[in-house]
Amino acid sequence: MSNELEIPKEGKYIYGIIRHSGPIEYGPIGMGKRADRVYGINYDGITAIVSDSPIIIYEARRVNMITHEKVLEEVMKQFTVLPVRFSTISEHNDDTGILRIIEKDYQKFDEMLTRMEGKKELGLKVIAQEAAIYESIIEKYDEIRTLRDKLMNLPADKTHYQRVKIGEMVAEALKKETENYKNTILDALSPLAEDVKVNDNYGEMMILNAAFLIKNTTEPAFDKVVNDLSEQYNRFMTFKYVGTLPPYNFVNLVINTKGI
Repeated sequence: MSNELEIPKEGKYIYGIIRHSGPIEYGPIGMGKRADRVYGINYDGITAIVSDSPIIIYEARRVNMITHEKVLEEVMKQFTVLPVRFSTISEHNDDTGILRIIEKDYQKFDEMLTRMEGKKELGLKVIAQEAAIYESIIEKYDEIRTLRDKLMNLPADKTHYQRVKIGEMVAEALKKETENYKNTILDALSPLAEDVKVNDNYGEMMILNAAFLIKNTTEPAFDKVVNDLSEQYNRFMTFKYVGTLPPYNFVNLVINTKGI
């Protein structure tokens, strides 16, 4: 019985789909430790961006996700790209499997590329600065401020119930205020976007976690509104604005590589 480890078969890792004819090369920036050459396989004006890869399931670790992302970022310097789900690998070690995938889903790719042409995804996270947002709530809500001032000089053991009550009132006010700020920010930005995806917040201090699909021509106006909002609220919020991103929030491209 052989003790040698079985070597995985070779396939093609698929990063994204673009509209392009003819050869295209991106050099040795592919997935995994081998850093395989990334290049395009074309069928009738639509190109899949691929590299050689063993047929394995890549773990969703930071190093792998960054490599996948960097390839897409490189492609996006010139093209509208449909990002393909992480760790999608054709089980053919030549171009034929990829050509069949493009041929089979040609109409879908064509329609999606037309819809995404001249657009990009921009990400915005807005996070409250804890001490400052609590202070703004104390300033705004007379009832909370009055009760807090009344308790300040009283012994803690005599005012347990009232302090719990203040905590509940502040939590309720924080929820209300963050929802108001979220809606104000979305109302200012949404008219400039082709589409908006509001993602789940993580942590009670996050006010907004959203992705915006923006026409390239609208980006300067969108940037200005984000900057204006950031200046307006900088006393108690931090704006984390990221772009240009592969449009993962607006393109759900799952390619079936089995049996092709």
